[in-house]
Amino acid sequence: MAEGLQQGGIGDQGRVGAMRWAARGLLAQLPPFTRRQWQVFSVCGIGGFFDNYDRSLLSLCLRDIQLGLGIAEAQVGRMLSVIRLGSLGAFLLSPLADVFGRRRLLLIAIAGYTVFTCLSAVTLQSAVFVGWQCLARCFAGAQGIVALVVLVEEVNAEVRGWAIGLLGVVVLTGWGLAALFFALIQYLPFGWRTLYLPALLPLMFLRPLARLLPETWRFQRVRSEDSSPLRLVRPLGEMLTVYPTRLGMTVTVSFLYTLGGNAVTFFYPKYLLEVHHWSPPQVTALVIFGGLIGISGNLVAGRLSDLVGRRYLASLLMILAPLSALWIFRARGAGVIPAWTLELFLDTAAGTIVGVYSAELFPTSYRSAAAGAMMAAGTLGGALGLFVESWLYHRVGSHWEAVQWLVGFWFFAALVIFLFFPETAGVELEAISPGRVAGSED
Repeated sequence: MAEGLQQGGIGDQGRVGAMRWAARGLLAQLPPFTRRQWQVFSVCGIGGFFDNYDRSLLSLCLRDIQLGLGIAEAQVGRMLSVIRLGSLGAFLLSPLADVFGRRRLLLIAIAGYTVFTCLSAVTLQSAVFVGWQCLARCFAGAQGIVALVVLVEEVNAEVRGWAIGLLGVVVLTGWGLAALFFALIQYLPFGWRTLYLPALLPLMFLRPLARLLPETWRFQRVRSEDSSPLRLVRPLGEMLTVYPTRLGMTVTVSFLYTLGGNAVTFFYPKYLLEVHHWSPPQVTALVIFGGLIGISGNLVAGRLSDLVGRRYLASLLMILAPLSALWIFRARGAGVIPAWTLELFLDTAAGTIVGVYSAELFPTSYRSAAAGAMMAAGTLGGALGLFVESWLYHRVGSHWEAVQWLVGFWFFAALVIFLFFPETAGVELEAISPGRVAGSED
């Protein structure tokens, strides 16, 4: 299958030609979308923007939440681990998009994470806060999965990576908005709780979003008329039996990726505040100005992966990203600024290609279920990483040392991609993952 995909994809001559035109292609500002594709992209972008805003608050406001809810230092890693596990619920929700449709599930997911994020802002107990955050992560995870599937199914094969990369840029600007508000946290009447209020906005715009979003034409083509209860679990069953090797390699990469890298994202703001004694406005300045460079990794990797191929580029990025993560916690003084910017660039670039792969490698009939399985593996990896961080903290006495030990797992993801992943750039989805019967994987 891998050889067939490479022959049917960009090939050697195509790759050489793509390299010649890579620089010019990267300078193109927007993909050549139709009006329908722009509508789909807009809804996916808005949903992802507010999802990222909500999720980034936990990292940015970690110190303030910890103080406000009376959470002990040694329990921080465990709390984050439990919240991270909330995304496992997306594994149960996302396959429903293969049964009831992408459009319906995407709108429900946006409403769900909005409601539970807002409830997090008014709780006074740490256990209740963790519970609401877990539910918010469940719906947010489903939103991310279905949005990715929707966009992959709607855009043209030659710009899939570009489209996902551009979506990543739009989504990550939600982090920038959260950072901007974070600079004002000491002046807000209710501190970190006030920062959660903008999370209500998606609920207010849900009806206009519903009018903009069509059902994907690929789902409409394979929609089943089956009304039996078994239809609810059929996507999961097919996912496990038709392409088990692909499922195994994708969930392995997702698990290792987050096991090694998730703790870096959560602890970096706390590291700047406590070790480098930065103020919240200084953290905001880094996130906004350094982030403008860092998040461009989405667009660069997405476009480059369309032009020169996904496999080798993803493998390289999965090596460079953990090296830059180690630099963050070893840099002195202002050296943390380029270290973090580079790590963000490489991390988002690698995540973009992995995200594209998660939707490309499986057929339409269970594409959402497969993407959900990959997110579940990533959730388990991230949660385990945070739990191990807490365990290591008790032994090394430093969150920053513990995080550096974890980064080592990240490198193994590069090895799996290099050895087992096929090349899919420029290949139609139906050629990458034709529908098959159980046991027929090649």
